[in-house]
Formats: sequence, structure tokens, C-alpha cells
Amino acid sequence: MTEQTGTEASAVAGDPGSVAGLELKPALEAVLMVVDEPATEEHLAKLLQRPRRKVGDALRELADEYTAQGRGFELRLVAGGWRFYSRPQYAAAVEGFALDGQQARLTQAALETLAVVAYRQPVSRSRVSAVRGVNCDGVMRTLLQRGLIGEAGAEPETGAILYTTTNYFLERMGLRGLDELPELAPFLPEAEAIEAETQEGVPSFDPDAPDSEDAYDKTEL
Repeated sequence: MTEQTGTEASAVAGDPGSVAGLELKPALEAVLMVVDEPATEEHLAKLLQRPRRKVGDALRELADEYTAQGRGFELRLVAGGWRFYSRPQYAAAVEGFALDGQQARLTQAALETLAVVAYRQPVSRSRVSAVRGVNCDGVMRTLLQRGLIGEAGAEPETGAILYTTTNYFLERMGLRGLDELPELAPFLPEAEAIEAETQEGVPSFDPDAPDSEDAYDKTEL
């Protein structure tokens, strides 16, 4: 019989010195405290060397425990992964700390443009402009820079670049998927209704180009 090395011994299941030997719930809390985006159950299971089902059950138990304890934070399943969030009822406190005199919110124009992309995706820039009735180049550039929308190929008929929302959008909106968007689509005009007004032949803007001198573009950022 050969003698085990220190590394081999620490890898034995149940050894508190190994990842597999750590208590699951505290280990999950420690990892989730440092993630910068929602962590999937598969990833967490691989990191902690546990079955995915066991990790998923532990995450849901933790979420229920935080709710029962009335903690100021919650563990939520968002965009396919888990992450800590502050509870909505404490938004005023968090906003005061996060902003601290800075304006970090999107403008009304940006929110309206983002809504059109969310409900019409994949959608071209010119079609977004047609729905809103104004030129949206500057706002679309802002949304791209903030990572809320991204390019998703080109429209076969016209070659116009198509845009969709991103996982970061889901994360920031607290959604698990697009199916959780509020039922607002019926209030937006159908694609056929705006087809005649849409100028698909206009070249898509360059995301890296400087802002237009158009006054409206400046107010839309």
C-alpha cells in the first residue's frame, strides 16, 4: 500500500480542505458573492464538484431562507443563472448609494427605443426609427455601448443589420427570459403597418462613429 500525499488526502470526499468537502450552502454563498453575472447551476455544480440537482435544490432553499428571514437581499434565478440582488423595497437606499449625485438612468427616449427592440426583435435600426417616428441612431448607439442590445445578423432581403436584446438586458431587468416581458406588444404597430414608412435602404450606422450633429440625436442620448 502506498502512502497518500497531502494533495491526494485533501481530495477525499468529506475532507473540509477539498472543494467537494465544503458545506454546500456556505460554499454557494461565497461564490455568488463574487460573480459579476448570473451563475448557472451547471457551472456551480462543476466548481463545487456536486450533482447539479443537489446544487439547484440548495439554491432554492437558500432563496426561501432569505425570504423567510426578511433579508435585505434575495437570491434570484435571472437570465438562466443565479445571483444576489437587493430587494425592491430597499431600492431607495441602494439608489442613493449607487448614484450619489450621478445620473445613471436611461433617458425616456432610450427606454422607448429599448422597448421597441425588446418586443420586435430581431429588428433593424430603420424599423425601430419607423415605430418611434424619429431618428434613433444616437439612442441605438448608446444602447449598444451599454451592452443592452447587440447585433444579430442581417435581414436577408435588405442586408440591414438586425438587433436583439442581450443577456445583460435580462439581468438588468430581472427577467428569466423574454417570455416574462409585460404584455405590451399589442400596443405596438404591426410590421406590415409601418413597412411603407420604413427606409431599409438607409445604411446602418457605425457604432464607433461620432454622434451626428443633428440636434435631436443629441437630446436622445
